[in-house]
Amino acid sequence: MSKNIYVGNLPWSASEEAVKSAFEEFGEVISVNLITDRETGRPRGFGFVEMDDQGALQAIESLDGNDFGGRNLKVNEARPREERPKRW
Repeated sequence: MSKNIYVGNLPWSASEEAVKSAFEEFGEVISVNLITDRETGRPRGFGFVEMDDQGALQAIESLDGNDFGGRNLKVNEARPREERPKRW
């Protein structure tokens, strides 16, 4: 089983490889997805890491509030995306 983890307050310079490396310390990382702006392609400062259950719990506990590239990370279990009204 795996868990999806929300990682916020990432520095703009963060790479998927750097984030993966930070989380691998706690278990197997299945995937890393850093979110970018659709129009500009610039990083939005957050992303998602998918990892095994036990490693995910340890990573959340250990990394939440820790410094990463000069910023304090916000790390918690990802919640399902809320439905937004369609814009016409």
